[in-house]
Amino acid sequence: MASQREIRRRISSAKNIKQITRAMQFVAASKLRRAQESTLAARPYREKLDEVIADLAAVLDGEDHPLLAGRDLGREHSRLIVIITSDRGLAGALNTNTVRFIAREITEHPGDLKVATVGRKGRDAMRRARVPIAAHFEGFGDRPAFADVLPLARLITDDYVAGVYDRVDVVYSRFVSTLVQKPSLEQLLPVVPSEDTHGIPGNQFVFEPNPAAFLQALLPRYLATRLFQAVLEAKASEESSRMVAMKNATENAQELIEDLTLSYNKVRQANITREMVEIASGAQAR
Repeated sequence: MASQREIRRRISSAKNIKQITRAMQFVAASKLRRAQESTLAARPYREKLDEVIADLAAVLDGEDHPLLAGRDLGREHSRLIVIITSDRGLAGALNTNTVRFIAREITEHPGDLKVATVGRKGRDAMRRARVPIAAHFEGFGDRPAFADVLPLARLITDDYVAGVYDRVDVVYSRFVSTLVQKPSLEQLLPVVPSEDTHGIPGNQFVFEPNPAAFLQALLPRYLATRLFQAVLEAKASEESSRMVAMKNATENAQELIEDLTLSYNKVRQANITREMVEIASGAQAR
């Protein structure tokens, strides 16, 4: 059985850990509120833009803009997957679930594939799995801005137009609620009509000055908007998962403190009893 001094030392360590995890829980809760507001506020804009692009894709084709052009199905396709994870750990199983999701996707759909990573956790996992990494971007901080995703969007657009990739997907953790975050995969390019969107007959569109010029301005922004929404979703998921993980860690530390305190009291009581027995034995010997 451990000594009183050792148990006191372990109690002190557990109390220090509890203070740290509790502070991290409050910090994550504060960041979550801000991240959740940003994510929910951006969703209506992205959804409406999806509807517009889906309607346009239903009546236009690759001749109007290369981002609408599909690739020849008779040859092997080259695919790029954008993986969005966090830079830091201590976020529960969030990054692990995302990495497992992408690993399953790669296993089920092998071929000429590369990844572009946002966040160190995804990059490190892809390096360990020896998956080719086409590009890497550090996380965009606690307050991602639309301008942060523009270099990534520009890289994807240029490579797709140049024919480097035939399909581009994004994998991220979608924020459902404080307790639920789901890894999701969405196709970015080529742009395809959504099954949930009812197309509008093409003769109802009036383009000024022409469809090509209109799409030239709209489609790159559409791609950047979808990437930005994915970054916001991943950030809200990260802070939510971290808050829950730190809350659980704080509760576990408290339980450990209580168990150690009980053990300490038992050892202390046993020592007192032994000392009393020794004193009584010494008195009888006289």
